[in-house]
Amino acid sequence: MKVDVLLGLQWGDEGKGKIVDVLTPRYDVIARFQGGPNAGHTIEWDGHKVVLHTIPSGVLNPKAINLIGSGVIIDAQILKKEIEKLASFGMEVKSRLRIARKAHLILPTHRLLDATLEKSRGEAKIGSTLKGIGPTYTDKIARQGIRMGDVIQPDFIKRYEHAKNAHIRTISAMGESTASFLLDGISFEEYEKQWLDALKFLSDIEQVDSEYFIHQQLSAGKRVLAEGAQGTLLDVDFGSYPFVTSSNTVTAGVCTGLGIAPSLVGNVFGIVKAYCTRVGSGPFPTELFNETGDTLRKNGNEFGSTTGRPRRCGWLDLAALKYSVMINGVTHIFLTKPDVLSGFDQIAVATSYQRDGASLTELPYDHENLTPVLEWRKGWSEDLTKLLDVDQFPVEFTDYIKFIEDFTGVPVSIVSVGPDREQTIFRDFEQNFLV
Repeated sequence: MKVDVLLGLQWGDEGKGKIVDVLTPRYDVIARFQGGPNAGHTIEWDGHKVVLHTIPSGVLNPKAINLIGSGVIIDAQILKKEIEKLASFGMEVKSRLRIARKAHLILPTHRLLDATLEKSRGEAKIGSTLKGIGPTYTDKIARQGIRMGDVIQPDFIKRYEHAKNAHIRTISAMGESTASFLLDGISFEEYEKQWLDALKFLSDIEQVDSEYFIHQQLSAGKRVLAEGAQGTLLDVDFGSYPFVTSSNTVTAGVCTGLGIAPSLVGNVFGIVKAYCTRVGSGPFPTELFNETGDTLRKNGNEFGSTTGRPRRCGWLDLAALKYSVMINGVTHIFLTKPDVLSGFDQIAVATSYQRDGASLTELPYDHENLTPVLEWRKGWSEDLTKLLDVDQFPVEFTDYIKFIEDFTGVPVSIVSVGPDREQTIFRDFEQNFLV
């Protein structure tokens, strides 16, 4: 058995949560391998809606085990709130959840550091979600972080106070203090108390060594799906640096985030929105600053599930998509939100770039100041949200899909035509493969 991987191929917000939810009945274990609560995976079913920030999106399947892997960083309060929210829907989560001992904790002072650093950047700010993600990964690499497994150690409070005081010294040196910022609208002292209470709440969730746990599941013949957060173009190494997240969002991150060898990676499912969006700062070659962009934002409800910030919107960037397909080894593309494009007479896609008179077919080192070379396609007027089968697709939409396939060399195997799990159409895909 091998681990299948599902990840985003753009700047995040591709609809990964819904697709994981659709695929979950075919898997025994769903494992998050990187990122933290800066991710927001939205799932809708039977009129209900939930946004998951840390818990894998397979949690709605009562038969699946959900693993928060060692590459994930955890905010105890946010995780506690997620569990309580799911409980309000009648879902018991703790018994089906596993947390890697080696997963690092986001401390309250990590969030203060995040806010202090972003404030210090002024106009050069990177658009941080202010969740403490960057400072937590910084401490991890600096070998001074605190992990979930440390919480049960007898000297945990001593370790925590040491880390907290080091952070406060840094914050003070930058002219700020614990009183400079409110955390979720409350003082640092009150937030810290709630954070410690949240750690106690999580204490009865089983901790595992994710590397051993995954191998044991595979050896037992269990099917494992690794779920990524954010998107390929936000990868700390291969994204639009420095406007990126602090972890490896690509397929390679599965190996380090769960503890498996590259030879154990199976299928790679790449999620692609039928157009492009981005939250925060950073280059976006196909961004639209006109009424068309506003229409995409309105029709697609393009507001961040984590931050609520309006997403920047633009046409599909096939040159960037081909790059993402290459570095991830994508075997299947899953297309989301094509229904948002209904009603456009013409739809554009970027196939290359121009800069300083030069033609660029590859995504360059510096993503700034790229002019997209657009190819226009005939649009469609039909409402895709009511469709049940590929045979009902408008011919223009079928042509749009084929153009994506021909350009990337990868089949578009699943099409999502709406937010609900039932609005999912399998196309040229062996459903038995997932049964």
